[in-house]
Amino acid sequence: MIPAVSFSSVAKAKAQTAIILVGEGGQLFDQGRALDKETKGAISHFIKTSHVFTGKAGQIGALPGPQKHRFHRLVLLGIGKPDKLGIDEIAALGGRFQASFATMKVDSAQLQGDGFKAFTAVRPEQAAAHFAAGLALRSYSFEKYKTKEKQDKAAKPCKIEIVLPAATKATALYKHQKAVTAGVFLARDLVNEPPNILYPASFASRVRSELVPLGVKVEVLDEKKMTQLGFKAHLAVGQGSIRPPRVVVLHWAGGRSKTTKPVAFVGKGVTFDTGGINLKPSDGMADMKMDMGGAAAVVGLFKALALRNAKINAVGIIGLAENMPSDRSYRPSDVIGSLSGKTIEVLNTDAEGRLVLADALTYIQKKHDPRFVIDLATLTGAIMIALGHEYGGAFVNDDKLWGQMEAASKVTGEKLWRMPLDEAFKNSMKGSISDVQNLSTMGRYGGACSAAGFLSHFIDDKRVWAHMDIAGTAWVNKDLPLAPRHATGFGVRVLNQLLTDHYET
Repeated sequence: MIPAVSFSSVAKAKAQTAIILVGEGGQLFDQGRALDKETKGAISHFIKTSHVFTGKAGQIGALPGPQKHRFHRLVLLGIGKPDKLGIDEIAALGGRFQASFATMKVDSAQLQGDGFKAFTAVRPEQAAAHFAAGLALRSYSFEKYKTKEKQDKAAKPCKIEIVLPAATKATALYKHQKAVTAGVFLARDLVNEPPNILYPASFASRVRSELVPLGVKVEVLDEKKMTQLGFKAHLAVGQGSIRPPRVVVLHWAGGRSKTTKPVAFVGKGVTFDTGGINLKPSDGMADMKMDMGGAAAVVGLFKALALRNAKINAVGIIGLAENMPSDRSYRPSDVIGSLSGKTIEVLNTDAEGRLVLADALTYIQKKHDPRFVIDLATLTGAIMIALGHEYGGAFVNDDKLWGQMEAASKVTGEKLWRMPLDEAFKNSMKGSISDVQNLSTMGRYGGACSAAGFLSHFIDDKRVWAHMDIAGTAWVNKDLPLAPRHATGFGVRVLNQLLTDHYET
């Protein structure tokens, strides 16, 4: 449950618990020293005698407040060497604190926030707002399908008042972060949904219900319209399922001029991927509901843009399909068409995401002529071999755009690593009996790079484009500082930061 965070220059509310920031070596700041004096040295005594709590970043110590004191409990949070921490690390600090603090079952708390002025790399209000964002991001849980006692459902979020001089500025900054967090949570919810609940048609309906009330225009193309338009590659992927595919197009017109070219985002939305005729092994198959993580990130990004009324024109497209084996499924050795007019030889039906993306990329370029296109996809296991779960792979054909993406990555902590877009990988996807094929002539080596090479066949010459392979970062099987295990919502925060820093008018 998301903590109810507020910022005040002077404490306004009574609270059960005080949260005190402590630097490495037991350094207390003004408010901490005042509270230590008020409690007759209880805080400094605890630090000196605990032999464990030293103020290192992320350390937490707790002690009861003195009898009849206004605070029932004193919680110490180590911030380490604050001159060494950037915005991403401060948010992670908030997330790690939330993971422990939530177990204390506190109703109300007051955070002595003057210690945020010690973070020399960022302003105090930035530190406070991003710390609060970390609290919120780590508080996420997906318990929709768990049965619970009524009293659990009635639980109220912890109220945390952060007291610091720059409270007004921190409030404004946190308002932005709350919008982004809501987008991340929507992306996580979508990925965590089971595939019998979230399939192409229900996904499209969910997007409408979430985004239309916020002012996002949503178009849904059903299989009849997709056939009319020529989404042949996408339709081939979905033809084996009883649940037909969908395309959803999103429009956010927040720019000062409605004629300014939009920025564009494309998301792979395979709501369940069995591999098709080239059936995947059973080990790990249950995780394949996450193969729409790219589409979820695009939807989450648009929710964030709408909630914070972003001053930008943006268009998004998500390609939704189930990749299922049946007597109707597309097969290895089939030659299929595409919206671009290019023919594709199918060598493996489990290389399906690139086919869905090919049509979506073609459509958004021809229909909207965007300033740039960024696609997100849980595309290859090969990117996980290269980068594990730490980095998303970024294949970018423009140095300026990559520089902006890299900078946004460092701010948000959603780490990106630039991968090569070499002509050799593009050439390896040329077909022998068709224009292109969906597996590389290089075999299994360089699989993430050749997949990007395939997509590059569907990018206009001179079009600024980035492909984000997020197979290793959209879904994880361990808790992270800013996310519990499973869906992470990766992509929403870094792309929002990119737009905030460089593209809003």
